Amino acid sequence: MGNLIYTIAVILVIIWAIGFLGYHLGGLIHILLVLAVISVLFRIIKGSAKN
Repeated sequence: MGNLIYTIAVILVIIWAIGFLGYHLGGLIHILLVLAVISVLFRIIKGSAKN
């Protein structure tokens, strides 16, 4: 499950970068970035709890 969250976060960051640099889709791009950051933070916090 952790790898899935990390993969989704990476995909969202890539989509954000493409949109931000190329298409400027407005608020949608920033929402995707926030979701990616939250996903990465969730993984880090969840990973720390296992140790």
